[in-house]
Amino acid sequence: MRIALMTDLHANWRAFEACLDHARSLHVDHLVFLGDYVGYGPEPNEVVERVMREVEHGADAVLGNHDQALAETRESMISDAEIALAWTRGQLGTEAREFLTSLPMGVEDGNRLYVHASPQTSPAWIYVNDGATAKRALEASQAQLVFCGHTHIPAAYSITATGRLISFQPVPSVPIPLTRHRQWLNVVGAVGQSRDGDPAASYALLDTDRSEITHLRVPYDVEAAAAAILQAGLPPALAARLQKGL
Repeated sequence: MRIALMTDLHANWRAFEACLDHARSLHVDHLVFLGDYVGYGPEPNEVVERVMREVEHGADAVLGNHDQALAETRESMISDAEIALAWTRGQLGTEAREFLTSLPMGVEDGNRLYVHASPQTSPAWIYVNDGATAKRALEASQAQLVFCGHTHIPAAYSITATGRLISFQPVPSVPIPLTRHRQWLNVVGAVGQSRDGDPAASYALLDTDRSEITHLRVPYDVEAAAAAILQAGLPPALAARLQKGL
């Protein structure tokens, strides 16, 4: 089975549509969304409605911190993120809001666990951005394969049978074999707001038959997405960040 893993869509419809089209061209069998469908971007309705439609057709989806913060107005974020969320609250209808609040923190599927941030839930919304946090995240789960987002930067980690942690910097379009005698954690790069210096959208393809994951980059019209942010009256820094991929 071929599973497309997408996270941190952040109301960026152009990037999301490009990734969906790319995944369709690869004949994926299943879609998994790892949270943060809103925030930062100018098209929350388009993105959430499409995720809802895909879930109705069998896709899996989990809750992200921006999705949770949409309902919790006292959530503390950087000022631009709070401005974007306040704007988003005025855009989304009741059905979309109820869908987001109904999402689970995690989904287990066989030997796979899908979460937004980390299986280690205390404190909440941990960034898995180095070997130490990756090791604690893996130790918090019994799943052989853990998939998350939240950092917006692709990464892969594994723990060997002897307990040694190994980290990988994914190379786009180059498969990483997920050897079965190890436990793995894959951080899927962001669809809607990359932060690794490459503005292209990012998602990952898991091939369960081959037991491998491939991190992919998908170009889209970044300039049009940035212009839509400005047109919506959102902070200019969010448009600039999108253009730089940082």
